[in-house]
Amino acid sequence: MAYFDAASAVPLHPVARQALLASVDEGWADPARLYREGRKARMLLDAAREAAAEAVGCRADEVVFTSSGTRAVHTGVAGALAGRRRVGRHLIVSAVEHSSVLHSAEVWEADGGTVTQVPVNRAGAVDPAGYAAALREDTALAVLQSANHEVGTVQPVAEVAEVCRAAGVPLLVDAAQSLGWGPVGGDWSLLTASAHKWGGPSGVGLLAVRKGARFAVQGPVDERESGRAPGFENIPAIVAAVASLRAVRAEAAQEAVRLRELTERIRARVPRLVPDVEVVGDPERRLPGIVTFSCLYVDGEALLHELDREGFSVSSGSSCTSSTLTPSHVLKAMGVLSEGNVRVSLPAGAAEEDVERFLEVLPGAVAGVREKLGAPAAPAAQEGPGEVLVDSLGKRCPIPVIELAKVFGQVPVGGTVRVLSDDEAARLDIPAWCEMRGQEYVGEEPADRGAAYVVRRLN
Repeated sequence: MAYFDAASAVPLHPVARQALLASVDEGWADPARLYREGRKARMLLDAAREAAAEAVGCRADEVVFTSSGTRAVHTGVAGALAGRRRVGRHLIVSAVEHSSVLHSAEVWEADGGTVTQVPVNRAGAVDPAGYAAALREDTALAVLQSANHEVGTVQPVAEVAEVCRAAGVPLLVDAAQSLGWGPVGGDWSLLTASAHKWGGPSGVGLLAVRKGARFAVQGPVDERESGRAPGFENIPAIVAAVASLRAVRAEAAQEAVRLRELTERIRARVPRLVPDVEVVGDPERRLPGIVTFSCLYVDGEALLHELDREGFSVSSGSSCTSSTLTPSHVLKAMGVLSEGNVRVSLPAGAAEEDVERFLEVLPGAVAGVREKLGAPAAPAAQEGPGEVLVDSLGKRCPIPVIELAKVFGQVPVGGTVRVLSDDEAARLDIPAWCEMRGQEYVGEEPADRGAAYVVRRLN
């Protein structure tokens, strides 16, 4: 089985496994106690904190360990906002942040705060000018991921940090996806990360709060981890997490070159091997191991099952693979095709032969799914009335787009197709189909149920 979902979680690094087993016998005691066993545990915890600080690029007393990356985000956002409550109650985030950040923003808004979402371009990157425009006198905190978890686009953190610093606003960076590849540059104020992203044990998060950043712990205050992460520290897991971070960092430069070549191979060859595919994310400013593409006329869940049967573990941001039946907020913010979405995220050590086999298997898997869904093989040649109505109410991704494609050739140049749909994905995928096909997306009109999406034939 080829595991191509490293952006979700990475198998335990061999160094982490060794460190975990070695520290189980030494790090079980309470590090707050003064007797011998407590001192041994404290030495392990202090050494791990020093090593983590070195990897992050901050002081050891600025680092605390949490129970997860999500907990680090929630604690960091809440503490930074509370610490600057006298300044105001305005929070800035990008539209493509991890759900943990967006959930924190929802809680803040429900409590009376205000939130501005900075849009991204079609490659998934923010413009620092967007953050500059969003800053206000009452802005308490800005948040930006270092790199996107779904499409791999690297964000201009240093430039955004400079804009925020000039305005006196702290910037929290979610570095979960990138910290294993290197430190985050720029004058950020807070940083979060998650160990299972770089081969450490799950259940270990990291929160760095630089000196000078106002921070007020929310909830009951514990005497552990500077009061910022309550509960008994899982010292063996923390030691293993930091050991794996140092290990992957030592290999990062060389491995990044190799993985970039493999992902570039996928980016270049998938559109040649599979018709009607959109490769998404920035082609240059991206993480080494992530490549994402979307396939027209494909049910994402069905495609993932086909690839799983062929021995490949990949993930998807398609609405037809989610319980909410809505497309990924990242793909939606980028304005790219969401149906048939596949994210390939290669772990360190991914074999070239597995990548080649994936490229061999993919065309057949996509073709099989399209055939089952009755996707059009080629545009119809006949011409009929000037407007065609397609009723796709009650039908889910990718059926509305398939039905659009089947009838589109029936209208003359200048004619329109009106697609009725109550599927949220249609709002994203029909305009994306128009851009891929060189046709005009006229717009969305209200309907008794759902909406009517109007497309005009240009050629």
